[in-house]
Order: sequence, then C-alpha cells, then structure tokens
Amino acid sequence: METTPRYIEWISPEEMHKATLSWISELKFIADEQLFLNSLVKSYTARLIEEHIYDRSKELVGAILDAENDLKGLLKEVQVHEYQLEIMIDDVDQPRMEKAYRDTHLELMNTMGNYLEDYRSLKKQLFELLSKIIKKDKQQRLLN
Repeated sequence: METTPRYIEWISPEEMHKATLSWISELKFIADEQLFLNSLVKSYTARLIEEHIYDRSKELVGAILDAENDLKGLLKEVQVHEYQLEIMIDDVDQPRMEKAYRDTHLELMNTMGNYLEDYRSLKKQLFELLSKIIKKDKQQRLLN
C-alpha cells in the first residue's frame, strides 16, 4: 500500500480532475439507480415482508437506505474537492495546501473505492433476493 501515497505525489492535476469528474458521474448514476432500486423494493414490499425473509430483507433495505444517505454526503465532498482543484493549477506555489489537496484526493480515492465495493455488494444481494421471489412467484403461477 505504500506505493499509493507516492503515486499521489506524482499524479497531475489533469488526472485528479478526470478522476474527480469520473467519481461525480458514478455517484450521480448511483443516485438514479437508487431511485430504481427503491421502486423495486416498493413493488415487492408485500413479498419482502414475508416471515421467512423478513429479517434479511429488512437488513438489506436498511443498508441500501444507509448507502443512499451516505451518497449525498460523499457527492458533496467530491464536488467540493473538484472546486478546490484551483489550488493545484494556479501559478501560486502553496506546498502545504497542495499537499493537503493531494492527501484529500487519496482519502477520497479510498472512500470511493470502499463505497462502490459496498454498494455493488448490496445491489447484488438485493437482486439475488428479488430474483428468488420472482422465480417463486412464476412457479406458483405455473402450478395454478
């Protein structure tokens, strides 16, 4: 892991700008995606609260809501980071502020990686649970 801080020391402002714009784009996409996930949960609420999967679905839906709330703060943080890029491109030599910006970029890189990994895992778990529900519904309709 020691190569990451050295990498940050050498990353150019343009690369940080591209990474930050990419993060903003990903987070905005996730915000739209969460609207879809919320719609899915609402559509299958009756099935999600059935006794045999209630605890699991309650935990999963709660985690997705937490991720949605975390997203708002993270998006604001990344947008502020983007606005502060000027520190790196102005022609004023400010070593402390530039180091602080690079350190913040490294922290955001780690935070984004963790958030995206956790979010994808939650989404996968929700889809697996809903897939089982849908398959069970289809089987019951075929039997009737």
